[in-house]
Amino acid sequence: MLTNGEVKKLEMLILTGKEISDDFLVGFNRYQQTTKVYVQESRVFVEQQDTFIDDWDIQQRSKITEHLRRTADDGGAVISIMKGGKLVGFSCIEPEPFGTSDRYLELSYIHVSADCRGQGIGEKLFSRTKEIAKRMGATKLYIGAHPSVETQHFYKKMGCVPAKEIHPAIYAREPRDLQLEVIV
Repeated sequence: MLTNGEVKKLEMLILTGKEISDDFLVGFNRYQQTTKVYVQESRVFVEQQDTFIDDWDIQQRSKITEHLRRTADDGGAVISIMKGGKLVGFSCIEPEPFGTSDRYLELSYIHVSADCRGQGIGEKLFSRTKEIAKRMGATKLYIGAHPSVETQHFYKKMGCVPAKEIHPAIYAREPRDLQLEVIV
């Protein structure tokens, strides 16, 4: 368990595509066991029982790594948090803006390694990600967010609310995700 002072000292970097090696996610523990989820009914989130496990196999890690590399090269942002040379968290902001009245950028990934959750790392990473999105010209981040109760509690704590504008392509990628936004 990290102290507040240790969390503040973690190395946070904005990566270029060249800095994202093929083994970037090797050793990163994505594991998440879900027993309850939120589903959206009208504009209200309702809790339901649902049990499943999320984890990344080698092919998924490779696909995500390539996506991160491409995003960094195309003008997006990939932010990493390292502890002793080990990746403990990362986020990814897509470069293409969208929205009718607000300028949204998509937060396509934000993850903290399972062995490092609950220590304030995600909050630090989310805050830094919002700062970077604002510098990229966003007024809001758009998040197709995992429906687990724990994940949704994190996003609510970070100030996220149901998205006012639903992005059809992001929704179509994972219809179980809850579409959220947050002002940057």
